[in-house]
Amino acid sequence: QDLSLLRDRRREQKMTGAKTNRKLVMHGEMQGKGQFSLGRGEITQQLISYLMSVLVPGLTGVIMVLVLFLMCTASTYAIRVSNYDVFWYTHNLFFVFYMLLMLHVSGGVLKYQTNLEEHPPGCFNPNKTLRQNMTVPKAFDQPFPDYTTEPFPEDLAVPEPFVQNNFMRICSEEPKFQSHFPETWFWISGPLCLYCVERLYRYIRSNKPVTITSVISHPSNVLEVRMMKDDFKARPGQYVILHCPRVSALESHPFTLTMDMLMKRGSWCSWFTLAGGQRDGQRSGCPTDTKATFGVHLKVVGDWTERFRDLLLLHSNQDTEILPIFQQRRYPKLYVDGPFGSPFEESLNYEVSICVAGGIGVTPFASVLNTLLDGWKCYKLRRLYFIWVCRDIESFRWFADLLCMLHNKLWQENRPDYINIQLYLSQTDGIQKIIGEKYQALNSRLLLGRPRWKLLLDEIAKCNRRKTIGVFCCGPSKISKILHKLSNSSNSYGTRFEYNKESFS
Repeated sequence: QDLSLLRDRRREQKMTGAKTNRKLVMHGEMQGKGQFSLGRGEITQQLISYLMSVLVPGLTGVIMVLVLFLMCTASTYAIRVSNYDVFWYTHNLFFVFYMLLMLHVSGGVLKYQTNLEEHPPGCFNPNKTLRQNMTVPKAFDQPFPDYTTEPFPEDLAVPEPFVQNNFMRICSEEPKFQSHFPETWFWISGPLCLYCVERLYRYIRSNKPVTITSVISHPSNVLEVRMMKDDFKARPGQYVILHCPRVSALESHPFTLTMDMLMKRGSWCSWFTLAGGQRDGQRSGCPTDTKATFGVHLKVVGDWTERFRDLLLLHSNQDTEILPIFQQRRYPKLYVDGPFGSPFEESLNYEVSICVAGGIGVTPFASVLNTLLDGWKCYKLRRLYFIWVCRDIESFRWFADLLCMLHNKLWQENRPDYINIQLYLSQTDGIQKIIGEKYQALNSRLLLGRPRWKLLLDEIAKCNRRKTIGVFCCGPSKISKILHKLSNSSNSYGTRFEYNKESFS
């Protein structure tokens, strides 16, 4: 009898466990069917949400990476020098990048949880955990007959280890997430608005074409363009941006001002005549008293400068030409934006300055020399070291007249030590000189080879003890690096060198 009672109890326990497992399985299947039916009703909304959250961020992200790759690649020095157009047009893709950046976050990829109290991070979900850990016997894999639903057994409690653990919290519901409100526009709109305002201001300032007064062709593929513009004022060392629509609709290039003067009636006529304003019996007319004449020197080294030179000298058969304003040719329209500041504006604010130029890098110092020619006593500068390195002798003719005029002026005023001119010819087969009797003062200052920079700066420091000297360089990067290193090094004379450079490459 005891054995039969024990068998009956075991049979009842097995039946009770089987019923419990069967009810749990049926409860999980009903929940799955309810979720499936709910998804079918919202299939269209979920599909749109999926496309917005996956397709838009993914596509815009790939395009932004491609745009950044093109901009960074085209910004390298080799591409800028060989093909400037590629650099210019790819660099303007920044506007497309910012537009894609604002669309990139519109898909709602970044989300945050809205029910942290009901579902804290790391909480325990007992129903989900039991269903995942439950192993159903093979006998119950077959479909079960319909049974009347009974309440969930009360004796099925949460295991004691989870209740006793104070660090474990119970989840009352599933986590719910919501997309962040896009805030990229808030951080981008400000800089973009400032940029648009600045571009609008520059467009209004440069929407009127300038009047080209003369075009002069110099040796070594250098072209000088002199222009007039109403109410144009600039300081020595500044630069302007030239835009010629017939050359390129979008491309513009910066050029340093080599001559800037506010013309008054009768003034500076001698400068025009000396610089070539009297050709073939024709005398160039002096500018009016309300316009400023300024000029730039540009070296023909690329596609833009070649096309610009061909347009300016299209109807000219002479290498050097300057015409009166009332007889000027039909030059192409030229727009000037500027002037813009540069470090070389400070060259006149030092007591002693060193100006180092390499080739066409002399252009920033030309306006400084022109200013000193007009008058030097009103500036702080009391001694100027002018060092110019060129490969061929003909390059010195670009500003040989200006250097001779300034040299003669200082000698007449008994200040020959005001400027120290040193001209270096780096590549030569023998002794050469600048052809012309009026250039004798420059030939005596012409040296062969390259400067010995360390000895040169040591000699200047020795002559100017315990002074602050401004060093201004515009030329090849090799010269710039050497001067930068020497300026930062200490010397035994207590002289301090402050280095400044300018480069458009």
